[in-house]
Amino acid sequence: MNGPDLLSQRVGILKSRMGGVVPGSHATIRGVDLHLAFRDARWMDAFIFSVTGRRFTSAELTLVESIWTYTSYPDARIWNNRVAALAGSARSTGNLALAAALAVSEASVYGRGVDLRAIAFLETTLRAISNGERLSDCVRTELDTHRSIAGYGRPIVSQDERIGPILERAHALGLDKGPHLKLAFEVDKYLDEARWRLRINYCAVASALLADMGVTPAQFYLCAFPIFLAGMPPCYLEAAEEPEGTLFPIPCEDVAYAGCEKRTWPPSLAGAGLSTTVAKSDQALGG
Repeated sequence: MNGPDLLSQRVGILKSRMGGVVPGSHATIRGVDLHLAFRDARWMDAFIFSVTGRRFTSAELTLVESIWTYTSYPDARIWNNRVAALAGSARSTGNLALAAALAVSEASVYGRGVDLRAIAFLETTLRAISNGERLSDCVRTELDTHRSIAGYGRPIVSQDERIGPILERAHALGLDKGPHLKLAFEVDKYLDEARWRLRINYCAVASALLADMGVTPAQFYLCAFPIFLAGMPPCYLEAAEEPEGTLFPIPCEDVAYAGCEKRTWPPSLAGAGLSTTVAKSDQALGG
């Protein structure tokens, strides 16, 4: 059934297997009572359950929280944090600032798009190797297809300061023996020995750890939604405390203006007092 017949059955009705609320009575999430099943639970427990439909162990939840914590940098120079900071400098609201910063976190080069590719690569490669394929062939296929491998390579410096702490945390929790994590470092070793300038970064490690917990690429994408969130409010707050518009100002001489030259406006506009304003505007743009 599709088209008008399907739509007519859904007029004024929301059918959901995920849950809902009966005001004054109870609320459910994926078939369980939210307030009973999660009465003593951590927020991360409810969040990941809402995505995966599974309850994770206390150790697994602790590791996930550590993965998020170790990459929450309050540095306004980072692309998504910069959005939150600029919103504060422009006197936007905190909610809008964080929502915009999280939205641009879905970047295909540095953000959530890379997470999807990284965990998918590890899962696909692990299956291929179990079926008898060579690691070198899997890596070269990925490089030929994408000219890079998600989770490997990092701008500015090749080393990733987050890897050591998270591996120590995973080891302490007994969660560092999974096949995806092992594979992630085997890929890193191969790339290093083959003289590719692509060393393992935090994305590959985080993806491997979550894959070893049984999280799928689509689920990891949603689970990783708040991974940068804790670093954003400080950037917004600090910028909001400074004079308005003073974050990352750009001098006129630094603007590479390639537009029209300074021009003379018709007398009708000049008579209206606009010529001076337009001239000043042109000058501000470097024209």
